[in-house]
Parts: sequence; structure tokens; C-alpha cells
Amino acid sequence: MTLLEPQAQRAPRQWIRRYGMLLVLLAMMVLASFLSDRFLTSANLMNVTRQVAINAILAAGMTVVILSGGIDLSVGSVLALTGAVGAGMMASGGNWLVAVLAMLGLGTMLGVVNGFFVAYGQLPPFIVTLAMMAFARGSTLVYTNGRPITVLNNSFQWFGHGQVGPVPAPVVIMIVLYVAFYVFLNRATLGRLIYAVGGNERAARMSGVRVNFIKVLVYAVSGFTAGLAGIVMTSRLFSAQPTAGASYELDAIAAVILGGTSLAGGRGSVTGTIIGAFIIGILGNVLNLLNVSSFYQDVAKGVVILVAVLLDRLIHAGGKGAPRKGVAPRAEQA
Repeated sequence: MTLLEPQAQRAPRQWIRRYGMLLVLLAMMVLASFLSDRFLTSANLMNVTRQVAINAILAAGMTVVILSGGIDLSVGSVLALTGAVGAGMMASGGNWLVAVLAMLGLGTMLGVVNGFFVAYGQLPPFIVTLAMMAFARGSTLVYTNGRPITVLNNSFQWFGHGQVGPVPAPVVIMIVLYVAFYVFLNRATLGRLIYAVGGNERAARMSGVRVNFIKVLVYAVSGFTAGLAGIVMTSRLFSAQPTAGASYELDAIAAVILGGTSLAGGRGSVTGTIIGAFIIGILGNVLNLLNVSSFYQDVAKGVVILVAVLLDRLIHAGGKGAPRKGVAPRAEQA
């Protein structure tokens, strides 16, 4: 009997660790339906998914970076810069497809720059991406002269306003992206190496993993998703706003943390991240329906994030979630 007791004690902890945030999301939806009779209407739920899509796209790339043990504070500013460049190309008569590819390419290139200085310059990710955040935001203001750039291309509008059947295009893009990321992180060798680097960089390096390449890769992926989010946002607004994406990096990080990904790296999943993104989106939507001031909304968001981090720490304290020295953690299934 004594041999069975530890396993019996671990089972509830593992169950909560795996499904805890999903239960929180479901509980929020039930509570929201009682607080506002407009919450469960099809129009409102569709609006929530559209709003969540952009943050979820950013958070997917952020998840990969945090899994590797890094952080990316530049995604909101990169979103703004890529949107401005693409809008400028289309406003001057350029082909919309070329503009889309340029936006994705620019975002990826800026991510590679981040990764290069983190990996080969041995600089802290916080400092490198903070510098990129300032550079990209300043470049956006210079490029736009502080004014919006209107986009009237009908084909480009599909990314923000199109539909695939009854499903809005931003939601379709989000779903396809998360399926691809799930397969990449759980089935591809490179995905497993990202967990290894985040779990124990020194052990991964001694095992022959090209750690520097992995670091450049994850920041390139984050830049790519920032460019993709820039496409969706520019299309939704019919314009590129010089202030677009302000503080979006904080919402993306919050979604990743709420989804159970460890800031220390090596533990987490994109399935958890999308749940975290919906928790943030539903929280904001309910507060809007209740006519709560935006000032108090920020307070509520901060409290939710803090509580989630504390719960995550308590759940994993002393459990199998903590990586052992020299052992690469495995992906957690949400």
C-alpha cells in the first residue's frame, strides 16, 4: 500500500496541472453567461474569437521563445512596423501578395536579428528585445510620419474580414497556425530540441545540440508570427496605425503564462497558450459588456495573471513538473 500512496497523491496534481486552466476557462464562461445575457449570443462569441485571434497568433511565437528560456518584448512593435511597410507598399500601388510576403519576411528578419544578438552576442534576451522594441516602434513612426496609412485593397481585406464558411478568416489563420505549431513542437525533432534547450541549455550543448541555431530559430519564428499578426490587424482596421500593437507583447506573455508555460523554459504547450489567450479575451469582453472602465480592466488583468502564476508555482512545487538536472523535459499536453 505504501508504494501506491505516492502515485495516488501525484494523480490529482497531474490532473490539475493538465486541465486546470481549461476548467478556469469554462468556469469563466459560465460566470459570464450569468453576469451578462449578451455574452452567449453568436454575435458576441464571434467578436471574442476575432479579438482573441491576433493575441493568440502573437502568443504562439512567444510560446516557442519562452520554451527555449528566452523572452521577446518586441512583438508588438514588430507587428506595427510590418503593418506599416505592407500598407505603404499597397498604398503606392504594389501587389498585395508581394506586400504580404514582405511583411512576413520583415518580421522574420527582425526576429533573426534578435536571435543573433541573443545567441552569438551572448546578450540577455530582455535587453535585446527591449532594444528591438524601441527600434521597431521608432522606425514605424518615422516611416508613417506618425499618421495612419489607409489600405483599400479588396483582396488584402480577406485576412481581417473574410470567411471560410461561417468561420472568420482570422480564426481560420489562428487554428491552422496552432495545429502547425502543435505538430512542430510534439512531433518534429527541432521542436523537441527547443524543449531540451529550455530545460537545460548546458546539457543540451554537451549533447551536441546546436543551441545557437535553436535560439536564432525561435526568435525568427516569433518575428514571423508578429508579421502574420500585423497582416491580420492591418486588414481588420483597413489601415496601418503607427501605434498599433502597443503593449501587445504583455498580453502575449500573459497568455503564455496563463497557459502553463514556465518562464524558466522547458515546460509548456501551445494548447495551453490558446486557452490562456481565450481567458484574457473573455475577461476583457465581459468587463466591456458590464461597462467597466478600461482602467479597472487593466487592474483585473494584472490580478488574474498574478494569481495564475502563483497557482502554477504551487501546482508544480515539488512535483514532476520541475526539470531534473541534465534531463530535457517533455511537452505537456493540455
